[in-house]
Amino acid sequence: MPSFANPAAPRPGDVAGTLRLLAYLALSVALIVFDHRGGWLTRARETAAVAVQPLWQLAGLPARLGQAMREDAVTRSMLSEDNRRLRNELLVMAARQAQLQVEADENARLRGLLGAAARGGLDVQLAPILDIDLDPSRQRLLLNAGSRDGVRQGQTVIDAGGVLGQVIAVTPDTATVLLLTDLDHAVPVSISRTGVRLLAYGIGRADRLELRNIPVSSDVQVGDVVVTSGLGGRFPPGFPVGRIVDLRPDDSQAFLIGGLAPAAQLDRGRDVLLLRGTAPRARAPEAAEDASGEPGEGTADEADAPGAEPPDGEMAR
Repeated sequence: MPSFANPAAPRPGDVAGTLRLLAYLALSVALIVFDHRGGWLTRARETAAVAVQPLWQLAGLPARLGQAMREDAVTRSMLSEDNRRLRNELLVMAARQAQLQVEADENARLRGLLGAAARGGLDVQLAPILDIDLDPSRQRLLLNAGSRDGVRQGQTVIDAGGVLGQVIAVTPDTATVLLLTDLDHAVPVSISRTGVRLLAYGIGRADRLELRNIPVSSDVQVGDVVVTSGLGGRFPPGFPVGRIVDLRPDDSQAFLIGGLAPAAQLDRGRDVLLLRGTAPRARAPEAAEDASGEPGEGTADEADAPGAEPPDGEMAR
């Protein structure tokens, strides 16, 4: 017959574990009841939380340091990008401002040109400068206007300040201007204050002309305004040429040499005026008609009138 084993008796360790579990459950129930009724466990938790707060701060310090470093890196990158963008915008704004200033200056020069033409009742043509040659031995302008635009050889070229020179060569699309300052150029002039007639010579410098062979006894002074005299028929009379800035004796001590600051802005500007004519002059009575009824020869003023065709060849020494 099969043998039946007796059930195992409980071991002392299992009984002790069960008792501890029951004790813990009882303690938990008691704590819940006491906390529900008196709230003392909540106060205990708050006190404990305050006590362990420094530990939490210390434990979270590495994370906070890492976050701060990441934010600093992002902020630094954003500041660097903003700084680069602002520098580029500043450069663009500076370039635009410089361009606007150049345009404003050019507009002022153009207003000066047109204003001078309007004040003098001049018939003029505006011509852009295509190229400039201010070599000491060659003082020329190349204009972006030619015979197709009505430009002709011998025309006087002026700006808002005074005479620049004369047209010496014309093509269908361009015109070459010989400046007053060219070494091969001379223009008959007179002292506006006294009417003394002289010649102004170019010396290859854009900022200076010379008056030569001035008699010592002539009434010529520093500061006198020099204008075209109209002699020779090349330049109309009365246009400013420059102002005397100094006087010195020549080698013979018999004559004076005057330094002349040009009235025109020979080294700046992008446009010039080509003189086509001025208001008609009244004829002198004695030049209208002679005793026999034949037309007279005309006055010297008529010969120098700007509408008259200038003689061939450029004015030279």
